[in-house]
Amino acid sequence: MEANISIYQIIADASLFVKFIMLVLFLMLLTTIFWTGKKAIYFLRIEQKIAGFKSTFWNERGVQISLIYDQYREKDCEAIEQIFKDGYEEFKHFLDKKNFEDPDAIVHNCRRAMEAAVRAENAKQEKGLDLLATFGSSAPYIGLLGTVFGIMHAFISLGSAQNTTINTVAPAIAEALIATAIGLAAAIPSVLSYNAFISKSEKINVEYDTFIERFCNLMQRQIMNAKKSIERAQSY
Repeated sequence: MEANISIYQIIADASLFVKFIMLVLFLMLLTTIFWTGKKAIYFLRIEQKIAGFKSTFWNERGVQISLIYDQYREKDCEAIEQIFKDGYEEFKHFLDKKNFEDPDAIVHNCRRAMEAAVRAENAKQEKGLDLLATFGSSAPYIGLLGTVFGIMHAFISLGSAQNTTINTVAPAIAEALIATAIGLAAAIPSVLSYNAFISKSEKINVEYDTFIERFCNLMQRQIMNAKKSIERAQSY
């Protein structure tokens, strides 16, 4: 192969099928970059919201939970903010009616409301991750398909050539190897991004579960205190 033949020249001279394979893999790579950037920004925002909310809630809960709720009532909430908002709104139904006859049922209803919010947030967290997983598992095989076709093309050229030299088959072999390389280039960042985001999602879910447990305990104590206050008032 002549020394002045570049990778771009090899791609330009590739067969139509291999060019199509390369185009598909290149689009997969661009899609991976797009979703990686989008999810990285999303998880960074969620982590900041969790840190900010935890600081506000656990440091100021002595003031009144209702005051904290007022801060988020009109806001477009997400993540732990939305979980708290849904849980407290369920709790508020009983609070407004001063119905504290069955504390366990109240806490159970609030927990179900928060768990439903967690499932909605999980759907947002996992959006696009299935695509990254698909690219990570399929891109090497798509590249391999281009490689197999390129090698077949190289051997066909070798069989029809009268004077066979390395220059005859080298471009086709290089074309095949480039398809594999692009397939790996599309697969590796997809797998790394998927694993990183799944790990982040699991850590965030632990934060959600921990908050729900602590918040339910807090509501249980408030219900018991409110129930005792009502009983004392009725005894006079």
